[in-house]
Amino acid sequence: MFKLAHFSDIHLGPLPDVTFRQLASKRVTGYINWRRNRRLNLDHGIIDRITDDMLAQDPDHVALTGDLVNLALDKEIEAAKLWLEGLSSPENVTVVPGNHDAYVPGALDKAVKAWGPYMAGDGKKPPKDRHTFPFVRERGTVALVGVSSARATAPFLASGYFTKKQAKATRRLLEEAGEKGLFRVVMIHHPPIRGATGAHKRLYGIRRFQKMIRKVGAELVLHGHTHLPTVHHIEGPDSTSVPVVGVAAAGQAHGGSKPPAHYNLFEIEGEAGNWSIRHSRRGAREGTLEPTLLSSEELYLQRP
Repeated sequence: MFKLAHFSDIHLGPLPDVTFRQLASKRVTGYINWRRNRRLNLDHGIIDRITDDMLAQDPDHVALTGDLVNLALDKEIEAAKLWLEGLSSPENVTVVPGNHDAYVPGALDKAVKAWGPYMAGDGKKPPKDRHTFPFVRERGTVALVGVSSARATAPFLASGYFTKKQAKATRRLLEEAGEKGLFRVVMIHHPPIRGATGAHKRLYGIRRFQKMIRKVGAELVLHGHTHLPTVHHIEGPDSTSVPVVGVAAAGQAHGGSKPPAHYNLFEIEGEAGNWSIRHSRRGAREGTLEPTLLSSEELYLQRP
């Protein structure tokens, strides 16, 4: 059995000191949002409890689907690097970026360079910029395929983009992993599901992503961004149905409009053509601080 933990949207805080020059961009709207909302609803103490509980489950690997920071300030990116190093080694953790990690032009390149060891494909050097996606990492019977939907956007937008170039390269990686009989997990920040979030936060390239999965298949798709615990399905090859699983924000405190923090835990068994997936959610219920089991279910690749 292979245990895969998944969490997302940490939004590490508090914000470092911000200069007026740094706010002369989209960051000014994000800073106002932080002051009015996020600093009240995001709680680093929750993240500590979530990660401690997650590591106590002894997962074989951890998948983190973006938004480590808030405004992608240089000091935030460096703090997130140190936080990742305290979590575990790059061998045990795989990261893809989110829209907050690419908050303004140039920020994503800095984030990718800083967190590169956690985004490096097997046998590859740590990436230097945003042009290195997708990548693949093989861990036991599992292949983790990391893609990036992150990009800098205008104020009041948080959309992502799955490009033609990425689709072509990701398809090749999925085909190769499928030929090896591996359980293929695609990691992306924005949900590749129509209607999963508002138009200003959507993924451009959903049709392209779903066409790719329909052609070559995958066993599981993981995303963040919505701050919601969700399970959708998209069509795979030969009438299969591929689970697409979202997760609440790992930094979400109690009392907000979104569910408090939790993470996903997948127990994967079997072999190509005959996989079983036990999906559990662990996190903090309203009124409590300590994480506990919230739900558990089997995920099915085949349509009923």
